[in-house]
Amino acid sequence: MVPYLTTALTGPLLELEKRLLDAQPTIEHWFRQQWQEQSAPFYTSVDIRNAGFKVAPVDTNLFPGGFNNLNPAFMSLSIHAAMGAVEKICPDAQRLLLIPENHTRNTFYLQNVAVLAHILRQTGLIVRIGTLIPEITQPTTLELPGGGRLTLEPLIRKGDRIGLEGFDPCAVLLNNDLSAGVPDILKGIEQTIMPPLHAGWATRRKSLHFKAYQHVASEFARLVGIDPWLIDPYFDHCGKIDFHQRQGEDCLAEKVGKLLAKIQLKYTEYGIDQPPFVIVKADAGTYGMGIMTVKSPDDVRELNRKQRNKMAVGKEGMDISEVLIQEGVYTFESIN
Repeated sequence: MVPYLTTALTGPLLELEKRLLDAQPTIEHWFRQQWQEQSAPFYTSVDIRNAGFKVAPVDTNLFPGGFNNLNPAFMSLSIHAAMGAVEKICPDAQRLLLIPENHTRNTFYLQNVAVLAHILRQTGLIVRIGTLIPEITQPTTLELPGGGRLTLEPLIRKGDRIGLEGFDPCAVLLNNDLSAGVPDILKGIEQTIMPPLHAGWATRRKSLHFKAYQHVASEFARLVGIDPWLIDPYFDHCGKIDFHQRQGEDCLAEKVGKLLAKIQLKYTEYGIDQPPFVIVKADAGTYGMGIMTVKSPDDVRELNRKQRNKMAVGKEGMDISEVLIQEGVYTFESIN
């Protein structure tokens, strides 16, 4: 079974769509080769913007938090995909420990955890949920909207293994992006951890991710005969930023100006009658924090105190000292 969009086309195919559809057999063959040569993450979600003239990823989350948004009609596909991922990465797993974020007040996120646990249990795994929240010292059941429940249990470390009271898991699945760093209780354990600890934001950087993506996009573009820019957003990186003290502000404004000019050249080449913009966001972190839209270098220099405070601190209260400057991609899609 392969999922298809249930929406109908409302107009003629755009040029980029037509090129991709015409090259579908070549693209599918290329993907099969890539998956034979490269190991895919256990799970991931990708934010894609479709401007019509350009379709590009703008973010990749290795700890996805939107399983509650999956179409229920695709539940069987989700379970099948989970079975394949488990068998590939940890084929002998019978008991799985799921470690979520510490967002006990975010009911949408908790629903995500509940759906994820349900999918994994349907694969035949025994799944229990452990928490890094120090205040939870005994099993705690949380009520979810719609009548569901979620039980969080305190983690227990015994030697080089981690688990729960009366539960020794074969593998550990993180749904926690480790924005605040890797907790000591997780360091050096012998069980398989998915994704690995170095995939968390304590180590990973968006700028390095998109640098790697550039190589993939260039190869794919050569394969189907298109300009790599049509699937790859321009970006730059700026380190040693202190929004509170306004340090690094001139460097950031200069790089914003250069990137906007670079995008404008492409807009002129393709006859795009829209003003270019960029997104400035924390190079490490997620959850929609430490992000702003910029249309001019002056936007950076003219930040008020409230805006600087917003950009200075990310998830888990971590200071933001490095930012990604990324081409903004328009979207012409909407949801009723």
